Amino acid sequence: MHTRYFTVDVLRGGAVVMMIAYHICYDLTLFGWAQFALNQHPFWLGWRAVIVGCFVAIVGVSVMLSPAYNWRSLVKRVGIIGGAAVAISVVSYGLFGLRFIFFGILHFIALASIIAVLFRRAYGFNLILGISLWLIGMTVQHEFFNQAQWQWVGLMTHKPATEDYVPFLPWFGVMLVGMFAGRYLQLHPTCCFIPKNKLTQSLSQLGQYSLWIYLLHQPILFALFGLLQWLL
Repeated sequence: MHTRYFTVDVLRGGAVVMMIAYHICYDLTLFGWAQFALNQHPFWLGWRAVIVGCFVAIVGVSVMLSPAYNWRSLVKRVGIIGGAAVAISVVSYGLFGLRFIFFGILHFIALASIIAVLFRRAYGFNLILGISLWLIGMTVQHEFFNQAQWQWVGLMTHKPATEDYVPFLPWFGVMLVGMFAGRYLQLHPTCCFIPKNKLTQSLSQLGQYSLWIYLLHQPILFALFGLLQWLL
């Protein structure tokens, strides 16, 4: 595997580890064994933003590094991720009712992967537009986007009642910055080198199976916590 792809897998694996750690804290709170202010305290809000930002930026990098990012591969990719997103919505509706996940990380990636095709040939423009969209998403709010059919865009005046929310703005801006970084890696493949050792190779393995880990880790954690709660 080329060094830069190993590097991307390692970084994705690091994001997976942070995600699992965050969700353990989430589950501890959900089961009543801890009182983490996940939706209020700046630390938890910031940590979640870092995790989401890492995944989204790495998706952008991967879009640029993929040598076979054509319509056939795109349809297959979006079909898999979109199907998983629908499954997440259905399962979360059963668990949380009206707080179900209607536009989480997988929903965003499925949509953003399609739109990203329009920006694959851009380079510096992706960086400029990405930062601009991020700033718009972070600063602009309007009541129009509070309507249910437009909440996926972002720009709301309040966070919607949902267990996971990754709106198009500002996160597509982060993805465009990731695409800029991916193109930079193509032009300068030695600029970001991560040595191979037991730790980085383990993270690389996690990074290669990030989608499956995302889909399966919470059901496993729920089962373990549920069993432990029943035993206690």
